[in-house]
Amino acid sequence: MEVRKMNIIKYLNFLRSPTNGSELSVDENGLLDKQGNRFDIKDDIPRFVEKINYADSFGYQWNIFDKVQLDRFSSHDLTSKRFYKNTGWTNKILENKDLLEVGSGAGRFTEILLKTKANLYSIDYSNAVEANWRNNKDTRDFFIAQADIYNLPFKKYSFDYVFCFGVIQHTPDPKMSFSKMVEFLKPGGEIAIDVYLKNWKSIFVTKYWVRPFTKKMKKEKLLKLVEWYVPKWFPFSTLLLKIPLAGKFLAQIIPILNYSEHFPELSKKELIDWAILDTFDMLSPAYDKPQTLKTLRKWAVTSNLEIIYCGRGDNGYVLVAKKPEH
Repeated sequence: MEVRKMNIIKYLNFLRSPTNGSELSVDENGLLDKQGNRFDIKDDIPRFVEKINYADSFGYQWNIFDKVQLDRFSSHDLTSKRFYKNTGWTNKILENKDLLEVGSGAGRFTEILLKTKANLYSIDYSNAVEANWRNNKDTRDFFIAQADIYNLPFKKYSFDYVFCFGVIQHTPDPKMSFSKMVEFLKPGGEIAIDVYLKNWKSIFVTKYWVRPFTKKMKKEKLLKLVEWYVPKWFPFSTLLLKIPLAGKFLAQIIPILNYSEHFPELSKKELIDWAILDTFDMLSPAYDKPQTLKTLRKWAVTSNLEIIYCGRGDNGYVLVAKKPEH
């Protein structure tokens, strides 16, 4: 506790109370703001949110599947490729820059961001931060906290870069989530997000038909169901994907995320592990709100951002935008 507390002290200049925006101090019981509000430091991680929240399913899954999608545990570079390809950022431009990662999960992108030598601040709303800390704490020092995208515990206009992949569609109000993150960008800073795509084909995606039922299930029961049926139906799903023209459409009938066509470098076991994880991931969240490209462009314009890229990405649509210097 004492060692971790000393590490947190050096980040205090960036931190602010999510309750009232005042400066924070550290004592033997955690973090304290100017109005006496206290925030615990549990298992070396500052906690700025309630224990139970809408992101519980993510905390549950990432503490079980904590190493499945991290490059160094799989010996692949799928996460690294996605990050650099979809953001357009490089290690050189990120070095020594202040970077905020919103929605870290088990730390698959945290791992990549730490290699860039950016000054990294990483948060997640769920207790997935515990999996992230386990996976990445020995790489090098960085700030990590359990915090809310709508009440970020940082000083505004502090970050050169804000990164948020795989998150925004799972928040109650994606538009507000985006605008809240923009508030923490420095003038001249860049933000990169991705979001599930929404178009006329979305109505045929099976998950949107079954999610009204599965998201209400107990997460433990849902995971057992997914672990039971995914290995059994995965071979049939793979066969459907191989059918010319109609294969991808037909495969959507079965609620399985099958990456056999996208990631042929994964072994059979890895494909099953990813399928179980991401099938649970698509059926369990409280919110799943895909967006159109038109909507993403509108968010950028409304926030007075310069669009660097807005188009298809590896996991839907990607928006990379820059805040004006003045």
